[in-house]
Amino acid sequence: MKPARASAAPVSIGVAGRPRVSLLDYVALTKPRLNLLVVATSAAGYYLGSPGGPLLWPMARGVAGIALVAGGAAVLNQVLERDTDALMRRTRSRPLPDARVEPGDARLYGFALAVAGVGVLALGASIAAALLAVATLGIYLVAYTPLKRRSSLATLVGAVPGALPPLIGWAAAEGRVSMGGWTLFAIVFLWQIPHFMAIAWLYRDDFAGAGFPMLPVVEPDGRRTGRQALLYAAALLPVSVVPTFAGLSGWAYFWAAVVLGVGLLVLSARFAVSRDDGRARALFLGSIVYLPLLWVTMVWDH
Repeated sequence: MKPARASAAPVSIGVAGRPRVSLLDYVALTKPRLNLLVVATSAAGYYLGSPGGPLLWPMARGVAGIALVAGGAAVLNQVLERDTDALMRRTRSRPLPDARVEPGDARLYGFALAVAGVGVLALGASIAAALLAVATLGIYLVAYTPLKRRSSLATLVGAVPGALPPLIGWAAAEGRVSMGGWTLFAIVFLWQIPHFMAIAWLYRDDFAGAGFPMLPVVEPDGRRTGRQALLYAAALLPVSVVPTFAGLSGWAYFWAAVVLGVGLLVLSARFAVSRDDGRARALFLGSIVYLPLLWVTMVWDH
């Protein structure tokens, strides 16, 4: 008789027979790559909104509060979407759909992060920043998350909380919301649409399988998807140069914004003319390059 074949490596078991949870799973729940963008844009907003230049400790405190709120929102969003995340290839290995973290534990964790972040902003930055953070949580979890299953307009709604971190950073520094902060908000809001349209096209089959009515799902030929990317990239170009005229940055930034904006517009136009994965991927990568370069130049030329 042949000896029994060795089984696969055993799963590490924790309390009450549950799989042992890694600290990295809890880190993953906060979507650290996305949170890195939140930290960068909120830090830039704080820097640009600081009269006379920011002090390091208050700036770190304000940005930390924003990062905690963003991390809490990400966790709570995944609690709400754990069933649909399990249906998509790019999300099924997340800690919740993969059953590495219990929904109740994740809910408590996300709530604690969000409350801590709002508290840090209220006590260590400004009430205006804390109120904007609460608004971010409300729009993201109460409006955007359920709307994703009902309408393609969810993309526009989701772009609002996505664009609020630099405005929160500005409010944390200045203690109020003013035109400069709204300009930063507008830039990030408009940038998100070409970026999201590229993602929606590349993962349209995944979104369709999970029942999300993204534009490429409800309109498979992608014409509206391409038009939306082009329209918002075109609107972004003039808005992106406003910081020069608002006194936030100089002419070096102005010309950098023009060059970057034209580049993003060309990538969007190419995608709008011919909707294929190659051009969608080029737009996606171009949008990833665009925003950090724009912020770095704006801060450098402040």
